[in-house]
Amino acid sequence: MADNSAPVTIRTRKFTTNRLLSRRQFVVDVLHPSRPVISRADLAEKLASIYKADKARIVPFGFKTHFGGGRSTGFALIYDDEEAQKKFEPKYRLVRAGLAPKVEKASRKLRKERKNRAKKLRGTKKAKAAEPPKKGK
Repeated sequence: MADNSAPVTIRTRKFTTNRLLSRRQFVVDVLHPSRPVISRADLAEKLASIYKADKARIVPFGFKTHFGGGRSTGFALIYDDEEAQKKFEPKYRLVRAGLAPKVEKASRKLRKERKNRAKKLRGTKKAKAAEPPKKGK
């Protein structure tokens, strides 16, 4: 059923060289019959060997598996250098690639509750609204 040693075919189309963003960009079609979806890391490795590029400069993303499985389509970028990648890539993809630290922040619900508590107060008391409400009273 799920044979991880089964062959994988990678085809690229709509290949363009984007000089302004210092990268090559293209659509990637992955044919993986009788096999689960290929990980982005494995895909980056295979694309690195095809395009003779550094694996760290390849950014595959947006993969969707076609109905019935066996075929996935997504997008990939190959940056010329690390500076261009850090300059033009969105922060979340830099975090995925390990080029930027993940910003730890409170959950969305907690931030909204804090904001709404602060709306009820004026002046310097707004800082106290950031603390969670006291239990018991």
